[in-house]
Amino acid sequence: MESSSTASQSGSRREATRQKLYEAAVTLIAEQGFSATTVDEIAERAGVAKGTVYYNFASKSVLFEELLRHGVGLLTASLREAAERTAREGRGRVDALDAMIRAGLVFIDRYPAFTQLYVAELWRTNRAWQSTLLVVRQQAVAVVEGVLREGVAGGEFSEEIDVPLTAAALVGMVLVAALDWKAFQPERSLDDVHAALSRLLQGRVSGRG
Repeated sequence: MESSSTASQSGSRREATRQKLYEAAVTLIAEQGFSATTVDEIAERAGVAKGTVYYNFASKSVLFEELLRHGVGLLTASLREAAERTAREGRGRVDALDAMIRAGLVFIDRYPAFTQLYVAELWRTNRAWQSTLLVVRQQAVAVVEGVLREGVAGGEFSEEIDVPLTAAALVGMVLVAALDWKAFQPERSLDDVHAALSRLLQGRVSGRG
């Protein structure tokens, strides 16, 4: 029992350390770029020894790749939970998409620096982690695709919908709108931004819905 408890505590400590490194890395890279950020700076910002960085990650590139996996994993989980919660409540697929939009905004409100990095990296083509980024991006988009396919199968959405492109467009809409909100309209509340995107989702931009 003691060895199991010790192993559990060790695992928890390591996860806490990795979380500190993620937060330090994402903040520094958002401030000054990947190339300009050093392992020494990441360690100092995280409050750990330089060797601790290499103990947890083989290199700065590996750290950043794992950071992308970790962040998009959190986003994917929040989107999935929003869709599943809506289903449990017996509501339709439009409500599920609306709940996912809000979940995305909540995530971005909590992790704006990560979102900024993620969107920037999507446009790069010369990074070692590009293939990983595409995989984790698809994981998030696939959650939205699933809801759209269910809506088409249930007759809630038109069969003419291009599911992959529509799912990518919805995710992109939330990311870009939220970054614009944070950068240029920070006085607006999350509820206000969500309401605007919700009206767009439901085709009521003109006010005739």
